[in-house]
Parts: sequence; C-alpha cells; structure tokens
Amino acid sequence: MQGHAPRSLEDVDLFAPGAQEHWYEAYAILHEQAPVLRLPGEGLTPGSDAFVLTRYADIKRVVRDWDRFPPTLSLLVEQIQASGEMPTHIPDLDAMIASIVTLRPDPDLWRAHRKELTDPWVGPGCTRHAGMIGRHVDDLIAGMLAKVKRGEPVDFVADFARPLPQRTMADVLGFPLEDIPRLEQWGNAQVMSYVHGTTHKNILTPEQTAEKFRLLAGMKEYVAEQTRAKRAAPKDDMVSFLTQVEYQALGRKLTDDEINGVVYAMVIGGLETTQYAIAEQAQLLCERPGMFHELRGDRAAIRTFIEEGMRLRSPTQGLSTRICAQDEVFQGVKVPAGSMLHLRWAAANIDPQEFDDPLDLKLGRKAATRHLAFSQGPRSCPGSNLSRLEQMIAWERLCDAFDDMACAPGNDFRHQGGIMLGIHRLLLNLTPA
Repeated sequence: MQGHAPRSLEDVDLFAPGAQEHWYEAYAILHEQAPVLRLPGEGLTPGSDAFVLTRYADIKRVVRDWDRFPPTLSLLVEQIQASGEMPTHIPDLDAMIASIVTLRPDPDLWRAHRKELTDPWVGPGCTRHAGMIGRHVDDLIAGMLAKVKRGEPVDFVADFARPLPQRTMADVLGFPLEDIPRLEQWGNAQVMSYVHGTTHKNILTPEQTAEKFRLLAGMKEYVAEQTRAKRAAPKDDMVSFLTQVEYQALGRKLTDDEINGVVYAMVIGGLETTQYAIAEQAQLLCERPGMFHELRGDRAAIRTFIEEGMRLRSPTQGLSTRICAQDEVFQGVKVPAGSMLHLRWAAANIDPQEFDDPLDLKLGRKAATRHLAFSQGPRSCPGSNLSRLEQMIAWERLCDAFDDMACAPGNDFRHQGGIMLGIHRLLLNLTPA
C-alpha cells in the first residue's frame, strides 16, 4: 500500500477517499493510541455515538454474541414487524433486507436459513462445484497464456480475478454465462454504498441512491423472470432449488420476492469479495520474490497462503454492523447502550496482541483460519466455503501453468474508494511453466 502515512491520531481518517493508501499505518496508530475510537454523533439514532473497534479480542467478542451485540438491522426488522409494512422514509431498502424480515429476522431463523437454503450450495455443499470451477480456471488461464505468447500485457484483475467469481456464481445460480455483464453491473450497484458512500455509515447522495436502485430494478425483473422459468422447469442449480425446497423452519416454500432476496445476497457476496481476495494475493506474491516458487514446490502451503492473504488484505476492511444492547467497556472505554459499533476486521487481522509479526505473510503460521476476513460466529459469511474453494483451485492451477509472476511496468496500484479493498488493475509478467 502506498501514500503518505499518518503520523498521529489526528491524521487518521479511515473513511476518507483513498484511505487504503495508509490503512496499515492508521491501524498501527489506532492500536497504540486509541484501540477504541469514538465518533461523536455518528450513532444509529439521533444523539448517539459510534465507536470503531480495532482489537481482535473485542471484535471477536462482539461478532460471537448476537444477543448482547445485535445486528444494526435488528431495530429496523422490529419496526417492520411491528407495523406490518416496509418504511417509506428509508429510500434504500433492498431485496435482501426485505427477505431478512420474513426469512431470518432472529438467530434461530438465521441459522435455519443458512443450514437449509445456502449451505447446500455455497457452504459445506460447495464441493459439488469443484469441477465447474476448475473448468473456468483452466479457460481463463488459457486466455492469459495466449496473451503472453502474443506478447500482450496481462491484467490479472480483468483477465482472471474478476471473471472467475462471476462465472462461478452465474453457474451456481443457474444463470446463462452470456448474462454476466448484467450480473457485473448489478454487483457494482450493490457495493456502490461501500465504494462511494461517506462516513462509516456508507451514505450515498440522493442522486447516487436513485442510480443504484435504477440499476437494481433491472436485477429484480431479471431474477423474477429466471425464477418463473425455473419453477416451471427446474434444473440442477441454486435458484431452481430455492423454487422447490420446503423451508422446514417456516413450514412452507419461498415466495418469488424471498428468492430474489437470497439471490441478492449471493451476488453481493459471491462476485466482489472473492475478486478482491485473489487480486490482492497476486500482488502479495509479487511483493515477495520467491514465494510463488515456494507454493509451486509445496502445494500444501497454498491453503495457508490464501488465509494469510485474506488476513493481510481483508477484502472488506470493516462495517458498522452491530449495536450495544447494554452498557459495555472496551479497552477501558465506556460504550453506552444503543451505541453503533464499526468493526474494523482488517485492523483486528494485524493486531500484534493476536498475531506474531502481524505484517509478515507466514506460510507456516498456525491456526491461520482464525482471522476475521469472513467474520466469525452466527453471522459469518455464508459463502466462505465457496470462496475458499475458488481460491484453492485458482492457485493450484496457476502454479501448474506458470513458473513465475512479477509486476509489469505501468502499474499504479490504485484501489477503489470506500471500505472494499478492490484494486482497479494489476499488470503482470507471467512466465509459462
């Protein structure tokens, strides 16, 4: 990461445009000077505050206890359930939030939703996709090899890291690959708040919000069309499964709108974050000459490399996802009940109190999966298994196909704004095996 490093707490603005350039340094300052950072007046309700947590132990405690630290959506879900209608004063309610209200408003239903609806496809059951993922990886590698032979530059983001999760998720859901450009457009619209939004709440302007939902309206129509077709003629894909499954937790089948909400969550989680992880891992290898050769010679190290890559370069750096149900104390700081918590997972992942030599990528690091890139506890990422499988197959095949990789001239290493760690492009020199 490049750029001017902050030298004191006054220099730290985690939410400024281009903040990625100095996040490592900012996290180190926060760990030393203010592991709990108060944001006055930035809470969920008027007059309340928000607090940024950066220590691993604090964030782990929060994400594992739903009752003590309920999701920020809990208050909204309770309001909707009490009134029986969606609020009109909030312009950016999306399909996923609407489906949460009926399918998974509490911890028990959240667990049931995961076990019954998503685990068979993107959780432990994702191994069914290994062959499909491998075919997409091989096809993308063939394209990069052809570019290398023609003497053309390879953009690892555009040529590999971005299209792999796009193709994978399209196949998992049962959408035609030719519709990927539309899926990409909708994925970009979904993360617009996290890329262009301001403050820790990721607030868009009215114009940006209108554009976001103009784009997402097309997604709802598309998913509805696909759902109708798959209800009539189901196939072996996730959307077909969702049209037919009897959701035991509620004793009924899912509505079309509920399926749309599930698909919304799959797209936002399945496209962007896996792309960011794979691209950052390639950059980490280029920054560490010889490590790619280590992976080629010891394939068992690939799994630890992937986990270390996500720890060091967490695809989602942090989110304001929880509130305090009661008065709390973090690192000696009193946090009143009702306060919003911004969980800075990426800071926790390089917490020197938790990880020895936290900025080193260690292929021999023990318990490498304990990082918080996917969060932990009952609301950890439901697609983490699928993402890990994609990354494993990707790096195994890349090690087969190439003898070395290095950054090519012309890189500026610019990342998109916001809290999603997405590099725009990564030009590589690849040496075929």
